[in-house]
Amino acid sequence: MRPESRTSKHKAKRITFDQRPLSIEDVVAIATRECEVELSQDESFRARIARGSEFLDRLLAEDGAIYGVTTGYGDSCTVSIPAELVRELPRHLYTFHGCGLGEYLSPELGRAVLAARLASLCQGYSGVSLALLEQLTTLLRHDIVPLIPAEGSVGASGDLTPLSYVAAVLCGERQVYYRDQVRATAEVFEELGITALTLRPKEGLAIMNGTAVMTGIACMAFHRSAYLQQVATRITALASLTVKGNACHFDEILFSAKPHPGQQQIAAWLRADLHSGEAPRNPQRLQDRYSLRCAPHVIGVLADALPWLRQLIENELNSANDNPIIDGEGEHVLHGGHFYGGHIAMAMDTLKNAVANLADLMDRQMALISDPKFNNGLPANLSGAKGQRAAINHGFKAVQIGVSAWTAEALKLTMPASVFSRSTECHNQDKVSMGTIAARDCLRVLQLTEQVAAAVLLAACQGVELRLQSGEQKRGELSEAVLATLAQVRETSDFLEEDRALEGELRAMVAAIQNRQWSLYD
Repeated sequence: MRPESRTSKHKAKRITFDQRPLSIEDVVAIATRECEVELSQDESFRARIARGSEFLDRLLAEDGAIYGVTTGYGDSCTVSIPAELVRELPRHLYTFHGCGLGEYLSPELGRAVLAARLASLCQGYSGVSLALLEQLTTLLRHDIVPLIPAEGSVGASGDLTPLSYVAAVLCGERQVYYRDQVRATAEVFEELGITALTLRPKEGLAIMNGTAVMTGIACMAFHRSAYLQQVATRITALASLTVKGNACHFDEILFSAKPHPGQQQIAAWLRADLHSGEAPRNPQRLQDRYSLRCAPHVIGVLADALPWLRQLIENELNSANDNPIIDGEGEHVLHGGHFYGGHIAMAMDTLKNAVANLADLMDRQMALISDPKFNNGLPANLSGAKGQRAAINHGFKAVQIGVSAWTAEALKLTMPASVFSRSTECHNQDKVSMGTIAARDCLRVLQLTEQVAAAVLLAACQGVELRLQSGEQKRGELSEAVLATLAQVRETSDFLEEDRALEGELRAMVAAIQNRQWSLYD
């Protein structure tokens, strides 16, 4: 991808697919429809792609034996395909893999998958035609998104079953999301004048025998996690204000003694939020409980993991990850295992653990600020009711129970998927990555943790406003960033005085977090 076409959330650009690397942010921009896409018209790029498919054509004409072209697949690699049936083999591959189950990937995730597969095939090592790359680009340009079942991949030989739905759609089969409806692919193609593709030898394998599903999901999970660390940091600042905590726990000199850069960044954000040069607000308690004092150490693990995880995800994104590799330049067919999704599996298992720890941290903060034994004089459950009405109002009591439930579920899902390798396909695939399951688990942990964050953010804002109402805290003493967050939250959810059902407000807060609605830290 051309460097000048890289996008940000606020600048919708055009992303050109060629051999140059995509970033996670590029995939996110494509998935969220914040940019347009095109296939490069550069002559050298197109010639490189053409050389791979032309080399395969020559091998076939010379009766060369090519795995997945003149042989069966997987354990059937010893089965020779009669010459007159070679052209039919790709269709059989995506047809018999049409057995996915479970929920369907969202249109956003489907676009991420298409972007990841197109990026890999553009590396020029897959022996595919320009026509196939153009057809993938056409799907993205017209926002025709294959309906992809989430379940059925063990992560090696890549995402065979879910990617079979991409292959089938390229050929005008199965179903797609189009204009907020699920439609038959053939109908949409006819409506738009798109010609269904007939896959050439090796092209079915090139589409399906790769890591695009797990990698596309990983890009979206990384993006959400990077913002969630900021939300958790702002919540920590609000929770500290709620219980009259000690901002000196985030002192710059203190953190210079343990110089993990991500941890230091979290502490710096908290210093800015809390005016950390002030004297302790609660001199009766010299040291706050761990959920406040150690928050940079918890959130900092995620902050310090993200650069390493970016390296793993973007390397996979910009790799040729099918089998065999077709070297059109040197005219080699190289049999290997680049479809193995071990790096994405490790990245997602690591990420979901770091994210679940944020849920656990915020859950402890919620318990702290809700309990009158620990919140330094605030009402139980942060109820805003006054006088006689206080007796029948329960504030955030049920929300705190929900936070505990969501946290428990997130923690339950932290068992690494990558250690559950299975032997499949007549023991040909006898060691597999489970990368797609790890990625899906990570999405679920993110969803649960975002729910925790939404609830604790409402409660912490309530706590700060209770301090303001009592006069113990002056609005002018709060940082501009904290005041901005209070105002932004109040656009969605009012101060809780009388009990009300909070489901709608919680869902709106979750959506705000997932959409990065607020600018928290530069």
